[in-house]
Amino acid sequence: MIKTMYPFWSAILSAVLAQLLKPIVHYMKTGKWNLWLIKDSGGMPSSHTALVTALALSVGLQEAFSSTIFAVTAALAVIVIYDAANVRYYSGQNIKVTQQLVKDVQEELNTEFTNPIYQIKLKDVLGHKWMEVVGGGILGAFVAIVFHYGL
Repeated sequence: MIKTMYPFWSAILSAVLAQLLKPIVHYMKTGKWNLWLIKDSGGMPSSHTALVTALALSVGLQEAFSSTIFAVTAALAVIVIYDAANVRYYSGQNIKVTQQLVKDVQEELNTEFTNPIYQIKLKDVLGHKWMEVVGGGILGAFVAIVFHYGL
């Protein structure tokens, strides 16, 4: 079962490992522990990239890189990686700008907005920088190769 389903399991393990590594990488960078990063999107390494890289590489190794199913998983990987590094990253940047704009307007008008919409704390780390995507890709490739040759 594990041998035939290893693309699935290597993808899941890659994503889990990426999430578990986020607090460690954060600590190495800042000297501060933040275990809540385990559940967050964004950060180093990209769990989305790790998952789809492990999936595509595992399928390629198991089914052949010339197979239709590899083409499908590779296309999926490209879409997810592009989304993580571009669309979701810039959405997070837009949230930061919007929150700062609201603060600036409140200060300029010397007032607090009472509408509850302005009190919502939005998550501003949604996507990844390219280095975080590369880190996820390396992790996913490593897990896929270990699964393929180690089982």
